[in-house]
Amino acid sequence: MYQVGINHEEDSLEHPPSSAAGGRQESTDTVGKEGQSGQTLQERRKRKLPSKYPLLNISRNLVLAYQSLGVVYGDLSTSPLYVYRSIFDGKLQDYQTPEAIFGAFSLIFWTITLIPLLKYVFFVLSADDNGEGGSFALYSLLCRHAKFSLLPNQQAADEELSAYRYGYSGQSTSCLQLKRFLEKHKKSRTVLLIIVLLGACMVIGDGVLTPAMSVISSMSGIKAAAEHLSHDGVLFLSCIILVGLFALQHSGTHRVGFLFAPIVLIWLISIMIIGLYNTVVWNPKVVAALSPYYIIKFFRETGKDGWISLGGVLLSVAGTEAMYADLGHFSAFSMRITFAFVVYPCLVIQYMGQAAFLSKNIDSLPNSFYSSIPDKVYWPVFVIATLAAIVGSQSIITATFSIVKQCNALGCFPRVKIVHTSKHKGQIYVPEINWILMILTLVVAIGFQDTTLIGNAYGLACMTVMFITTFLMTLVIIFVWQRNIVFATSFLLFFWFIEGFYLSSAVIKAPQGGWVSLLFSLVLLAVMLVWHYGTRKKYKYDLHNKVPLKWLLGLGPSLGIVRVPGIGLIYSELVTGVPPIFSHFVTNLPAFHNVLVFVCVKSVPVPHVSSDERFLIGRVGPRAYHMYRCIVRYGYKDAQQDDGNFEDLLIQSLAEFIQMEAVEPQLSSSESPSLDGRMAVISTRTLQSSSPLIISDEDFVTCSSIQSSKSQTLQSLRSSYEDENPEVRRRRVRFNLAENPGMDPEVRDELLDLVQAKEAGVAYIMGHSYVKARRSSSFWKKLAVDVGYTFLRKNCRGTAVALNIPHISLIEVGMIYYV
Repeated sequence: MYQVGINHEEDSLEHPPSSAAGGRQESTDTVGKEGQSGQTLQERRKRKLPSKYPLLNISRNLVLAYQSLGVVYGDLSTSPLYVYRSIFDGKLQDYQTPEAIFGAFSLIFWTITLIPLLKYVFFVLSADDNGEGGSFALYSLLCRHAKFSLLPNQQAADEELSAYRYGYSGQSTSCLQLKRFLEKHKKSRTVLLIIVLLGACMVIGDGVLTPAMSVISSMSGIKAAAEHLSHDGVLFLSCIILVGLFALQHSGTHRVGFLFAPIVLIWLISIMIIGLYNTVVWNPKVVAALSPYYIIKFFRETGKDGWISLGGVLLSVAGTEAMYADLGHFSAFSMRITFAFVVYPCLVIQYMGQAAFLSKNIDSLPNSFYSSIPDKVYWPVFVIATLAAIVGSQSIITATFSIVKQCNALGCFPRVKIVHTSKHKGQIYVPEINWILMILTLVVAIGFQDTTLIGNAYGLACMTVMFITTFLMTLVIIFVWQRNIVFATSFLLFFWFIEGFYLSSAVIKAPQGGWVSLLFSLVLLAVMLVWHYGTRKKYKYDLHNKVPLKWLLGLGPSLGIVRVPGIGLIYSELVTGVPPIFSHFVTNLPAFHNVLVFVCVKSVPVPHVSSDERFLIGRVGPRAYHMYRCIVRYGYKDAQQDDGNFEDLLIQSLAEFIQMEAVEPQLSSSESPSLDGRMAVISTRTLQSSSPLIISDEDFVTCSSIQSSKSQTLQSLRSSYEDENPEVRRRRVRFNLAENPGMDPEVRDELLDLVQAKEAGVAYIMGHSYVKARRSSSFWKKLAVDVGYTFLRKNCRGTAVALNIPHISLIEVGMIYYV
């Protein structure tokens, strides 16, 4: 199976490709009906069955529901540790009455019911991007249904990916005018990206605040039982637990989930039983507070002070965003049943029990949770609470790793090391981010030493993320679900009205600790915007200074230089044309390899790209030039790393394309408006069966470009490299041309040249650029490019390291970009 499409000059920054819902561009042709529909019928059934008919996979969903307890709901489940204490701290100390406590419980109940249950369970979890969740999933959906994308090197051929048009399609007249208005104004795309990045920064800020908040709150139980223990001792123990928590992250989400799930389950059952006990024993009348009438009484009595206390109430739903952010690890149905039938009733009963106890024991408000525990089960519950607090931190740390990975794929975050801890694509570990989070968490814990101040910052970050999610969800309802604008506006106004009260209360407390989340998010947002700005400027320079193909092809098959044996892989971000590093290289060293392949590794706005659709192969110029183009496409949650067989897959794909080109004349049609010709998606499933090359394995040798060279000097160099680097040895693949009497002679000669070039060795050519602002640039541009972007480039992982390119095969071409 393959698809064919013209590779037009569509990588302009100001004119992104047309959306899937907005109409197909004429520059994309497709072989077969599968590409036009965006998905085969079998693939649609495979994706839709689990969510549409959940009973068919009930056992699988129950297992996922169990695992989600340890990864997703730990933070939300541990909120009873500190909510009542946070509500009645500050100015509400003058309103510590049974009626105010009943009103606080009523606020907590309706907050949990309206935001996590109604908004997230019934609406937000339905807006998945091929099973993935989070702010970037919403952004990805919007970019595929409207021209909002700022990814620079997109093509019309990307719209033929099977995952690209998953979900809803078609055009609604009710939203057409709004869509055209937003697409017409270029700044709207930038504003949308800033909003998405701000939400991502707030979630990462939660990754700093949540562990400190949860662990210190749980450890406060020691001080309540052992009065001789000082506050500094409690803080010291909390810091030890925090260090251990971050040290465990390299084990991976899968192991942590199985380890932590029973802890959360036991914790939820325990607090539910304690809540029932307190309700029956202390004040059964608290059940009446389920009525919203008690909310009215609460604000009538407390007034402005009650509004300010909403910052403590919103802590009861802190961690709700993890339900959506970690959706890719589980399924929407499994997370729905877990929350609706386990988490929600347990939390409601626990909060009810605490309210019943506090209504008869007002003096226990400073340590409300631990005071409400019966003495006989105090220490077992304390141990479980401490373990549950550690679990509560795990969900947001996992979400932080995922967000950093997605920001990196969108070109909005410096390159960092990403370790995949299991075969599951979503389970990753980012060492640099993990240790930075640990240091910042310890600084927050030691600096504040007060959960009330940490809670103010924590609540502001959580509610900002929810506020942004509501806005993005409204756009999804309009542009993706194609629902009526009146319905979308009602959704926006209803939840913004509720969340606006909480957000305004949290903003008021910015001087009392909330400034931490604002400061951290703004600094992180500045880093992301500077990196994105510098990356786009660099790409724009490459786009405007690329070598004209007409001039290059006018030099003849030798390109006016010496063509030496071997294959040269020229890496560039361009999907069309010849990058300027090529001309810079041949100008200083007028010799190049016999076979040239322009390689572009790019991200597309889908979570995952199937390995059968990853390689997009095409020809550059006539056959005699031996010039090709390979575009390697990844989703924003895929692992962009070479698993050791990239060269072999590339050679097989090129051979398949050469053979297919002889059968499909439209691939090499001279009527193509682009000298790049057309490109084909080569399926890796058919390579072994239809490849014109015979593949044979040899003993383990080093993965170097000189492994097959006949030069004695290079052979000796290889031997010394093998001795110094024994860990880079892998199985070598040798290609031979299959016997086929019916093969076209020109095709046979080209395949033979390809095999011989592979035997001579493969070299990787990459640009080592220095980006500088022009002298005429403004002060802010010089500050962003010459200081910010340059500092980030020097201190992040190199492109060659990120792509796992063999060091001995790498040739870097230095260039200065004046942007």
